[in-house]
Amino acid sequence: MTAPAPWQRRLRDFVGLPPERDQWPPSLQAVPPELEASSLTVPFSLPLLARAQQLKQERGERVLVGLNGPVGAGKSTLARQLQILAPRFGLTLAVASIDDVYRPLRERRQVLAGNPFGVSRVPPGSHDGPLLLEALDQWRSDGTLTLPRFDKTLAGGEGERNGWSVQEADVVLLEGWLTGCRALEATDLARAVQGNGSLCHTSENQEGEGWLNLSAAERAWLPRWNEALRAYSEIWDQLDALWMLRPTRWTWPRRWRFQAEARQRRAGGGWLPTKDLEALVRSSLASLPPALYQDPLLDPSDERSAGTVSDPSADQSQNHSKNQSQGHSIDQSQGLAVSHSDGQSEGPSAAPIRAEVVALIDGQRRCCWSGLTQECPIRPASTVQLSSESASSATG
Repeated sequence: MTAPAPWQRRLRDFVGLPPERDQWPPSLQAVPPELEASSLTVPFSLPLLARAQQLKQERGERVLVGLNGPVGAGKSTLARQLQILAPRFGLTLAVASIDDVYRPLRERRQVLAGNPFGVSRVPPGSHDGPLLLEALDQWRSDGTLTLPRFDKTLAGGEGERNGWSVQEADVVLLEGWLTGCRALEATDLARAVQGNGSLCHTSENQEGEGWLNLSAAERAWLPRWNEALRAYSEIWDQLDALWMLRPTRWTWPRRWRFQAEARQRRAGGGWLPTKDLEALVRSSLASLPPALYQDPLLDPSDERSAGTVSDPSADQSQNHSKNQSQGHSIDQSQGLAVSHSDGQSEGPSAAPIRAEVVALIDGQRRCCWSGLTQECPIRPASTVQLSSESASSATG
């Protein structure tokens, strides 16, 4: 067994897991072999569940955890793993994907009419936010989460709702490629759009700057996507914690999604032509460019999203009362007045939630590093390269 790296030990301390694995309860040491084979199990899955358990015990209420990750990163597979492991922490976990609340196809076609990607799902505006909020409110009340089932193989690959799912849980994992992402101020977005290089820059990308190369039409639509994203803030305000899967290169999601589509095709399921699949992947990267919307989630000092961000390693056991009607969440321990991206600032409030923990995954979805976001070796202005030994040192 490889000794945990220093950042992994700090993460385990943060979530209340003993730093050494041989000190864990027997139920956690005896992880099934098929789960142990996943490189995300020990460094990410177990700490996430320990954090959910910690929050539930501190607050005495049901817990909603967000999981942000790009298309094809394995969020659905990871979520199934978490459901299997949750009982070892005394938890029942339900999984909700942002895909579950896609609008019906007819509505999506109307909302996304004329978009530069030619897609009928994925970008902001595709989802029925009020439906998800209603479902979460009901779950907070009685522990029952009721959501539509979305089948992406229907309607010639455009996808459509297909029945309903009902799950009983004290913890809900809300996963999605835009989970937690916040709209920017119009002036900030305008400055970014003026220079395509800065908008697309991700320093860890070894293919060089400009890899996204937004077209004029795609840049013209950015204000519209940004405005549509504002409607999601009320959902993100419900999150008790946000965790993140981040690729070491933003070119990996395309590979992952094409691999998944190939498996689906071999299994005899519905599949998309290459051109349509390319458009779906691109829409997830070009409608909300990662440098503007995902990177701020892992950088507490980043001011491109509104609000001042607290240290994610600080004690977060305070109960937060939320004033959704004014777009604020109240942190009684801090007493800070923070303006969200709608420009409002009324009374003491906490900043929009940022990712507490990030796992960096390589092209094979292996965990290269995981830990508290402020220690992440990838930063928008960083030139740090991950060492090849980090993949093994993060497996516990």
